[in-house]
Amino acid sequence: MFVLVEMVDTVRIPPWNFQRQLNEAIAEELNKKLANKVVYNVGLCICLYDITKLEDSYIFPGDGASHTKVHFRYVVFHPFLDEIMLGKIKYCSQEGVYVTMGFFDDILIPPESLQQPAKFYSRSDEAEQVWLWEYETDEGAHDLYMDQGEEIRFRVTDEVFVDTSPTGPATAATDAQAQPGQSAAPPAEDAGEKKEAPYTLIGTICEPGLGLLSWWNN
Repeated sequence: MFVLVEMVDTVRIPPWNFQRQLNEAIAEELNKKLANKVVYNVGLCICLYDITKLEDSYIFPGDGASHTKVHFRYVVFHPFLDEIMLGKIKYCSQEGVYVTMGFFDDILIPPESLQQPAKFYSRSDEAEQVWLWEYETDEGAHDLYMDQGEEIRFRVTDEVFVDTSPTGPATAATDAQAQPGQSAAPPAEDAGEKKEAPYTLIGTICEPGLGLLSWWNN
């Protein structure tokens, strides 16, 4: 679930922190920069583990801060494929069941990876959306509802990294000249695009999950 990743970065220490121990100041700056951030193709950074090497520090013209190349190890959340994990159902939608681990929410179990046969139940006002598993017994079929907050075991089957680095304005917007009295800003519907999660885990429900799903009380 958690791994140690070796990293190298150049850390800038402002002049007002020169009175502090160098290691302490660097550790604080690294955690400010990386903690709770997703590094592309690496995972979710949790905290600094240790500093393995400090190279020479430099002060560049026009900048009173020091710049130090640092080799360090960072604790990263990056489960391996087929790892079995325990989480709680955050909510359900037609896309599947979304699971949270408290510190990480971007976990999706798609409909084809749920216990089968599975059905999606939604009220007309969408106030209640839930997936249910039609569990067959000798006494007939019973509906096991995947309620919000229920614990659930799942196996990691895939991971998706999305580069969410800022991009420039669209070419069409830069080519078109705004007329007097008109705004050059993109339409409101374009500006309100849904943001993608930088790191998403895809999972499947584990077979021994009977005790983790609640029975529906008629």
